[in-house]
Amino acid sequence: MRIVIALGGNALLRRGEDMTAVNQRKNIQIAVSALAPIVEQNELVISHGNGPQVGLLSLQSAAYKEVEEYPLDILGAQTQGMIGYMIEQELGNILPIEVPIASILTMVEVDPDDPAFDNPTKPIGPVYSKEEAEALKNDKGWEIKKDGEYWRRVVASPIPHRIFELRPIHWLLEKNTVVICAGGGGIPTIYNKEGNLEGVEVVIDKDRASSLLAFELEADILIMATDTDGVYSNWGTEEEKLISKTTPEEIRKYEFDKGSMGPKVEAACSFIERSGQRAVIGSLTDIEGMVNGTAGTQFMLK
Repeated sequence: MRIVIALGGNALLRRGEDMTAVNQRKNIQIAVSALAPIVEQNELVISHGNGPQVGLLSLQSAAYKEVEEYPLDILGAQTQGMIGYMIEQELGNILPIEVPIASILTMVEVDPDDPAFDNPTKPIGPVYSKEEAEALKNDKGWEIKKDGEYWRRVVASPIPHRIFELRPIHWLLEKNTVVICAGGGGIPTIYNKEGNLEGVEVVIDKDRASSLLAFELEADILIMATDTDGVYSNWGTEEEKLISKTTPEEIRKYEFDKGSMGPKVEAACSFIERSGQRAVIGSLTDIEGMVNGTAGTQFMLK
């Protein structure tokens, strides 16, 4: 089977954890140990989040006053290289040496008229206390919103329309390569009025991009690995309940947080409605069960 796995931020950095290279590598080692058993019998494509990393690079860039801050598309490209390198290296330390692994910088096109530009919702960067968040909002003009117990910067998250590197990804898969791509939702790009491709200051949701990637690659399964064991109805209340199996029609009766689970649910629904295949949301530790249909929230047409 061909499987696309979107690694959530917990695969790289846990909430409240210092954004050190050591911590990120430790978490990636845990992630790849769960992924390695999947490779033997399947074609594997890995995408990943980059919110904390791109936010940190943004802060570091802003701290260097001698030059203008780097835009988010450039920072996104840097994080694809950094995170792809660590995943590639740590996965290679587990898999047999003859298994090829490749990371590919991936550009994704968005529509400049997307209404998301008027309503920033995508969290990026580290978490802050309310006081720290307010100070950054006043100092840098950032949009700040609550994220669980903490606060984070938010930016626009337009819908992805095209993945530019599909052909080389197909070529790599034909050679039985484990491909790491579309990190952070892809490097966000638009065509300007002159018809030239250029970067844009947004972050594309990695799950929506992974849904598009899985559809374009004709994947059999799309898995979104997160820090919960699935999708819950009435999350955070005494009535919360794990949804083990669902359809787009059933799951859309519920409301989910637009900054976290909402995009995952919609990405899963979009993929199965377009492809007729299967999507799963669940814990990174349950990857094999999600593939086998025994863990996570299983999305199917019927």
